[in-house]
Amino acid sequence: MRALVIGASGFVGRHLVAHLREIGDEVVAIDRASGGPDICDAYAITAHVHAARADVVYQLAGQSDVGRSWTDVIGTYRANVEGLVNVLAAARAADVQRVVAVLSADVYGRVAESELPLNEDTPFRPISPYAASKAAADLVCLQAFLGYGLHVIRARPFTHIGPGQGPGFVASAIASRVAAAERDGGDTVAVGTLTTRRDFTDVRDVVRAYRLLAEHGAPGEAYNICSGTEVSVQFVADTLTGLARRPLRLEQDPALSRPADVPILRGDPARIHELTGWKAEIPIVSTLADLLDDWRERINRY
Repeated sequence: MRALVIGASGFVGRHLVAHLREIGDEVVAIDRASGGPDICDAYAITAHVHAARADVVYQLAGQSDVGRSWTDVIGTYRANVEGLVNVLAAARAADVQRVVAVLSADVYGRVAESELPLNEDTPFRPISPYAASKAAADLVCLQAFLGYGLHVIRARPFTHIGPGQGPGFVASAIASRVAAAERDGGDTVAVGTLTTRRDFTDVRDVVRAYRLLAEHGAPGEAYNICSGTEVSVQFVADTLTGLARRPLRLEQDPALSRPADVPILRGDPARIHELTGWKAEIPIVSTLADLLDDWRERINRY
């Protein structure tokens, strides 16, 4: 299979490109950070999609920082909605066989515990501007299928973590502070809200799911990518400090808490499991250990 990965130099994109090449797919990788086009430039995106001659397009590019979305609402909508519209239009024009659009489980938003686990029919109740932009993008994909017949698959990943993730995401942020405290001889690690509970999945499991959906996913369908279990940020913080090479204690910093947040998310992965046999395989403790080791390497480079 010949694949075009848009957003290839990002956290997930790097893992996806590596996985696709490992299994023998041909990969064309583009990313703005590496001199590729801005997805909001419709002409440039169309030219790149035509030139790639891909069987499948993986659309990963966009604005993925929930915290930043509160201060850059317009930029978030432009990247996540307008950018996606351009990619889908380019795919239609180039007769791409299928598109895997990476969306987000944040669209489910504020849910009651009685609604858990969340399946793909759970109504959207987005809280953050990021989540609202992804809800709009999800509907854009559905319209592209229903209105134009584009074979687009809607992937809704829950929280994914792993080596290479930036510091703007909770587990990675805590891991970076633990690594810095080890290097600098600190004894505290700053944290925000610890009661939030999330369904964490290793990014290496997530990209396997994307490839399986590219081959087996039903056009127009939505698929949760999740483990089916949730843990608290407290568990993540305790695990990371427990893996530290020196005694560390957590210190709450209100400035690290978001203006509003989804208190709990846990997904139901039954749909993708029944279709492809996929399930999350890497234990969260192993993922956190790998994430911390990765941050140790990054921190020690500077």
